[in-house]
Amino acid sequence: MRIKGCVSFLWLLFACSIVRVQAGPLSSVPKTLKPNIVLIFVDDWAWNGTPIRMDNKMANSAMPVLQMPNLERLAHDGMRFSNAYAGAPQCSPSRVCVQTGKSSARSGFTVYMNARGSDYYDQSKAYSQFPVVPCVSDMTIHEEAVTIPEALKPLGYVSAHFGKWHMRGDPGDEGYIAHNGDLDNKPGNQKIPDDPKLMFSITRFSIEFMEKQVQVKQPFYLQISHFAMHEGRECLPETRKKYAQHPALQAYYKSINKTAKTIKARQDLATWLGMGEDLDGRIGAVMQKIEDLGIQENTYVIVTSDNGYRHKFFPGQKQPLHGAKWWVWQGGLRVPMVVTGPGIRPGSQCAANVVNYDFLPTFVSWAGGDPAQLKDVDGISLAGILQGQTPDKAFNNRSLYFHYPHYRTSMPHSTMVAGTWKVMHFYDQPELPMLFHLATDQGEVKNVASKYPEKHKALHSEMMKYFEKVGARLPKKNPNYHPAVYKKAKEYEQRMVWGPFEGQRPLEEDEILNLRQ
Repeated sequence: MRIKGCVSFLWLLFACSIVRVQAGPLSSVPKTLKPNIVLIFVDDWAWNGTPIRMDNKMANSAMPVLQMPNLERLAHDGMRFSNAYAGAPQCSPSRVCVQTGKSSARSGFTVYMNARGSDYYDQSKAYSQFPVVPCVSDMTIHEEAVTIPEALKPLGYVSAHFGKWHMRGDPGDEGYIAHNGDLDNKPGNQKIPDDPKLMFSITRFSIEFMEKQVQVKQPFYLQISHFAMHEGRECLPETRKKYAQHPALQAYYKSINKTAKTIKARQDLATWLGMGEDLDGRIGAVMQKIEDLGIQENTYVIVTSDNGYRHKFFPGQKQPLHGAKWWVWQGGLRVPMVVTGPGIRPGSQCAANVVNYDFLPTFVSWAGGDPAQLKDVDGISLAGILQGQTPDKAFNNRSLYFHYPHYRTSMPHSTMVAGTWKVMHFYDQPELPMLFHLATDQGEVKNVASKYPEKHKALHSEMMKYFEKVGARLPKKNPNYHPAVYKKAKEYEQRMVWGPFEGQRPLEEDEILNLRQ
């Protein structure tokens, strides 16, 4: 069912509030022994966009003015991940990665785009004279893909999804018994004063779902997909007022010759910070309800984001990572991630590379299933790591794949992260090798491909073989390429700045590396 407008959305939320889950047995394993799983999925949240340092050695891996005490409590009570990756640099394909346990290259859903004219190449007139012919993307989750609810149902679970979906299709067809339908970004931008980004409604119906399942002793998976922190910034008026009075923000307003009353919404840091604090309050409400229901010792909670971002407007806050949403640079892929639950050591931290397509096999492990039985997935269960097991060499060196064969906003490019190495490929300049050693260069400043040519060759070959294996669509050279036309594109300048380079790239004004204290 598609949602059209505020009335339909609120009606469906009401409908979800009266969903009744039958309490018949779904598994031979006693339901009370199985843990509940709650994924709080935040939209467009930078790795450094929380008050928690994602890297203890980097002061600019956190945003200290933002107050999120409930998220900080979760980090205190659970495990923080320093090197968590989204499945893609854009929201929709990343959400498909979560649901299916597959990389976007394997799933075929690599961007959210309009109806396509072919099954492989993008024939859009806008790109007809660009350097390469880009690819189209799948439009929905494949029917044969096993999603989180479908994998968990045989293990005795019921599943609900509230908030942003943005993958087309009906969440009910993927196994969710309660949901809001196929919501894109629009419902989250309705400017409802007492329900900014619909975060209060989403939380209320999530809590009602938990209450019902606890009442019938039914283990559940609940995904709370917030519209915050996406653009179209909204927060409660009193929260914005609090941040607008902060000395750092007063200085910020002065630096751009604005005041709290005259600044435009897209420039207003007070609204963005207020949105973060209001969101934290909703996280706190969920955590409080879990405690009140007496299921705290048997419930896993994961808080993370769908893709990286670049909050360059923060006064005095320098970017620790390069790039932004839409790009497979670290700034577009790295995200905050905190997990708490049974057996997770309080205040622990994991520095191994993890990615959101690890969630499906992890949830299956928690539910008592065997993730090895999942077919054609790229994720690996994190259950052992979360119980304190040290990641072995194979896990630490495993390869993560990110594929974006499109010109929308950025340009066709792909990357593979293998341990501390990262190989990149820009399809319009295939002759320019790109290699980074992330252990010494998180900011991706130095392209060391010329220094380690054999390393680059091996990793690049591995990446391309993987794309071939999973049937990833690959751009091709455009015989109709017209440089003058390409230069007129509104994204051309940014593509030149954030595209491939040899040697060392210059730092941007809002960047600084490894700020330590």
